[in-house]
Amino acid sequence: MNKSTISPANEIWSLIKETQENLKAASISHKEDMKEIRASHKELRASQKETDRQIQKIGGRFNQRWGALVESLVEGKLVKIFQDQEIDITQTHTRSKSECRKPDGRIERREFDIIVANGTEVVVVEVKTTLVPKDVSVFLKTLRDFRSYFPRYRSETIYGAMAYLASENKAHLLAEEEGLFLIQATGDSASLVNKKDFKPKAFN
Repeated sequence: MNKSTISPANEIWSLIKETQENLKAASISHKEDMKEIRASHKELRASQKETDRQIQKIGGRFNQRWGALVESLVEGKLVKIFQDQEIDITQTHTRSKSECRKPDGRIERREFDIIVANGTEVVVVEVKTTLVPKDVSVFLKTLRDFRSYFPRYRSETIYGAMAYLASENKAHLLAEEEGLFLIQATGDSASLVNKKDFKPKAFN
Protein backbone atom coordinates (compact mmCIF):
# COMPACT_ATOMS: atom_id res chain seq x y z
CA MET A 1 0.00 0.00 0.00
CA ASN A 2 1.35 3.33 -1.09
CA LYS A 3 1.37 5.99 1.60
CA SER A 4 1.61 9.71 0.76
CA THR A 5 4.31 11.42 2.74
CA ILE A 6 5.55 15.03 3.08
CA SER A 7 9.21 15.50 3.47
CA PRO A 8 10.44 17.39 6.56
CA ALA A 9 11.94 20.07 4.33
CA ASN A 10 8.62 20.71 2.55
CA GLU A 11 6.81 20.78 5.88
CA ILE A 12 9.25 23.37 7.23
CA TRP A 13 8.89 25.59 4.15
CA SER A 14 5.12 25.31 4.42
CA LEU A 15 5.26 26.48 8.05
CA ILE A 16 7.58 29.35 7.14
CA LYS A 17 5.26 30.49 4.37
CA GLU A 18 2.26 30.30 6.68
CA THR A 19 4.13 32.24 9.35
CA GLN A 20 5.13 34.94 6.86
CA GLU A 21 1.53 35.31 5.72
CA ASN A 22 0.35 35.58 9.33
CA LEU A 23 3.02 38.18 10.11
CA LYS A 24 2.06 40.18 7.04
CA ALA A 25 -1.60 40.13 8.05
CA ALA A 26 -0.67 41.10 11.61
CA SER A 27 1.48 43.96 10.31
CA ILE A 28 -1.35 45.34 8.21
CA SER A 29 -3.72 45.08 11.15
CA HIS A 30 -1.18 46.79 13.43
CA LYS A 31 -0.73 49.67 10.99
CA GLU A 32 -4.47 50.15 10.77
CA ASP A 33 -4.76 50.07 14.56
CA MET A 34 -1.93 52.61 14.91
CA LYS A 35 -3.58 54.86 12.34
CA GLU A 36 -6.79 54.80 14.36
CA ILE A 37 -4.88 55.45 17.57
CA ARG A 38 -3.04 58.42 16.05
CA ALA A 39 -6.33 59.84 14.79
CA SER A 40 -7.84 59.42 18.26
CA HIS A 41 -4.83 61.12 19.86
CA LYS A 42 -5.09 64.00 17.41
CA GLU A 43 -8.76 64.47 18.25
CA LEU A 44 -7.97 64.24 21.96
CA ARG A 45 -5.20 66.86 21.69
CA ALA A 46 -7.51 69.22 19.82
CA SER A 47 -10.22 68.71 22.41
CA GLN A 48 -7.76 69.25 25.28
CA LYS A 49 -6.42 72.42 23.65
CA GLU A 50 -9.92 73.85 23.39
CA THR A 51 -10.66 72.85 27.00
CA ASP A 52 -7.47 74.56 28.20
CA ARG A 53 -8.41 77.69 26.26
CA GLN A 54 -11.83 77.79 27.88
CA ILE A 55 -10.33 77.22 31.34
CA GLN A 56 -7.84 80.06 30.83
CA LYS A 57 -10.65 82.32 29.64
CA ILE A 58 -12.78 81.52 32.69
CA GLY A 59 -9.75 81.80 34.97
CA GLY A 60 -8.90 85.21 33.55
CA ARG A 61 -12.41 86.48 34.20
CA PHE A 62 -12.33 84.98 37.69
CA ASN A 63 -9.02 86.71 38.50
CA GLN A 64 -10.28 90.00 37.12
CA ARG A 65 -13.36 89.87 39.34
CA TRP A 66 -11.31 88.92 42.38
CA GLY A 67 -8.88 91.71 41.56
CA ALA A 68 -11.73 94.21 41.31
CA LEU A 69 -13.11 93.01 44.65
CA VAL A 70 -9.73 93.32 46.41
CA GLU A 71 -9.21 96.75 44.83
CA SER A 72 -12.62 97.89 46.10
CA LEU A 73 -11.91 96.64 49.64
CA VAL A 74 -8.53 98.32 49.70
CA GLU A 75 -9.67 101.64 48.24
CA GLY A 76 -12.30 102.08 50.93
CA LYS A 77 -9.70 101.76 53.70
CA LEU A 78 -6.80 103.74 52.30
CA VAL A 79 -7.65 107.09 53.88
CA LYS A 80 -7.78 105.55 57.37
CA ILE A 81 -4.74 103.35 56.77
CA PHE A 82 -2.51 106.24 55.70
CA GLN A 83 -3.90 108.68 58.23
CA ASP A 84 -2.59 106.28 60.85
CA GLN A 85 0.79 106.63 59.12
CA GLU A 86 0.51 110.43 59.26
CA ILE A 87 -0.16 110.69 55.53
CA ASP A 88 -3.42 112.63 55.12
CA ILE A 89 -5.02 111.61 51.84
CA THR A 90 -6.97 114.24 49.92
CA GLN A 91 -7.05 112.68 46.44
CA THR A 92 -7.75 109.13 45.23
CA HIS A 93 -7.41 107.98 41.62
CA THR A 94 -8.16 104.47 40.37
CA ARG A 95 -7.14 102.76 37.14
CA SER A 96 -5.02 105.72 36.06
CA LYS A 97 -3.48 105.17 32.63
CA SER A 98 -0.42 106.95 31.32
CA GLU A 99 2.59 106.45 29.08
CA CYS A 100 6.22 107.44 28.93
CA ARG A 101 8.91 107.49 26.30
CA LYS A 102 11.91 105.26 26.98
CA PRO A 103 15.50 106.28 26.13
CA ASP A 104 15.41 104.04 23.06
CA GLY A 105 12.32 105.85 21.76
CA ARG A 106 9.78 103.20 22.71
CA ILE A 107 6.42 104.31 24.13
CA GLU A 108 5.53 102.30 27.20
CA ARG A 109 1.96 102.36 28.52
CA ARG A 110 0.98 101.53 32.07
CA GLU A 111 -2.15 101.37 34.20
CA PHE A 112 -1.86 102.13 37.92
CA ASP A 113 -4.41 100.46 40.17
CA ILE A 114 -4.72 103.18 42.82
CA ILE A 115 -2.89 106.47 43.36
CA VAL A 116 -3.53 108.49 46.53
CA ALA A 117 -2.01 111.91 47.17
CA ASN A 118 -2.18 115.03 49.35
CA GLY A 119 -0.12 117.59 47.47
CA THR A 120 3.22 116.72 49.05
CA GLU A 121 3.12 112.91 49.21
CA VAL A 122 1.94 110.24 46.79
CA VAL A 123 1.35 106.56 47.48
CA VAL A 124 1.13 104.27 44.47
CA VAL A 125 -0.85 101.13 45.32
CA GLU A 126 -0.49 97.92 43.30
CA VAL A 127 -3.32 95.43 43.87
CA LYS A 128 -2.82 91.67 43.46
CA THR A 129 -5.10 88.76 44.21
CA THR A 130 -2.07 86.56 44.87
CA LEU A 131 1.23 88.33 45.43
CA VAL A 132 4.36 86.60 44.08
CA PRO A 133 8.02 87.72 44.14
CA LYS A 134 8.02 88.72 40.46
CA ASP A 135 5.19 91.19 41.15
CA VAL A 136 7.43 92.94 43.67
CA SER A 137 10.39 93.34 41.30
CA VAL A 138 8.17 94.63 38.47
CA PHE A 139 6.43 97.12 40.78
CA LEU A 140 9.73 98.44 42.14
CA LYS A 141 10.84 99.25 38.59
CA THR A 142 7.52 100.99 37.97
CA LEU A 143 7.94 103.11 41.09
CA ARG A 144 11.39 104.25 39.98
CA ASP A 145 9.88 105.34 36.64
CA PHE A 146 6.68 106.78 38.17
CA ARG A 147 7.54 110.43 37.55
CA SER A 148 8.13 109.64 33.89
CA TYR A 149 4.49 108.57 33.68
CA PHE A 150 3.16 111.41 35.84
CA PRO A 151 5.43 114.49 35.64
CA ARG A 152 2.89 116.48 37.70
CA TYR A 153 4.09 114.56 40.75
CA ARG A 154 7.73 115.52 40.20
CA SER A 155 7.97 117.48 43.46
CA GLU A 156 6.06 115.03 45.72
CA THR A 157 7.55 112.29 47.85
CA ILE A 158 6.66 108.93 46.27
CA TYR A 159 5.86 105.83 48.33
CA GLY A 160 4.77 102.38 47.19
CA ALA A 161 2.22 99.94 48.60
CA MET A 162 1.25 96.42 47.62
CA ALA A 163 -2.25 95.23 48.44
CA TYR A 164 -3.06 91.54 48.22
CA LEU A 165 -5.38 88.76 49.25
CA ALA A 166 -2.72 86.04 49.54
CA SER A 167 1.06 85.87 49.30
CA GLU A 168 3.22 83.07 47.85
CA ASN A 169 6.89 82.29 48.43
CA LYS A 170 7.17 85.03 51.09
CA ALA A 171 6.60 87.74 48.51
CA HIS A 172 5.14 90.06 51.18
CA LEU A 173 8.36 89.82 53.17
CA LEU A 174 10.38 90.78 50.10
CA ALA A 175 8.08 93.74 49.51
CA GLU A 176 8.49 94.93 53.08
CA GLU A 177 12.27 94.62 52.86
CA GLU A 178 12.13 96.92 49.82
CA GLY A 179 10.30 99.57 51.84
CA LEU A 180 6.77 99.00 50.53
CA PHE A 181 3.60 99.34 52.57
CA LEU A 182 1.75 96.01 52.86
CA ILE A 183 -2.05 96.03 52.79
CA GLN A 184 -3.85 92.72 53.12
CA ALA A 185 -7.50 92.25 52.26
CA THR A 186 -9.26 90.02 54.79
CA GLY A 187 -12.96 89.26 54.89
CA ASP A 188 -14.78 92.47 54.00
CA SER A 189 -11.98 94.82 54.99
CA ALA A 190 -8.27 95.60 54.54
CA SER A 191 -5.51 96.59 56.92
CA LEU A 192 -1.83 97.50 57.05
CA VAL A 193 0.25 94.47 58.03
CA ASN A 194 3.79 95.84 58.14
CA LYS A 195 5.92 95.31 61.23
CA LYS A 196 5.61 97.94 63.95
CA ASP A 197 9.11 99.30 63.30
CA PHE A 198 8.58 99.48 59.51
CA LYS A 199 9.88 102.57 57.74
CA PRO A 200 8.60 103.21 54.19
CA LYS A 201 11.08 103.96 51.43
CA ALA A 202 10.76 107.17 49.45
CA PHE A 203 11.21 106.61 45.69
CA ASN A 204 12.60 109.99 44.67
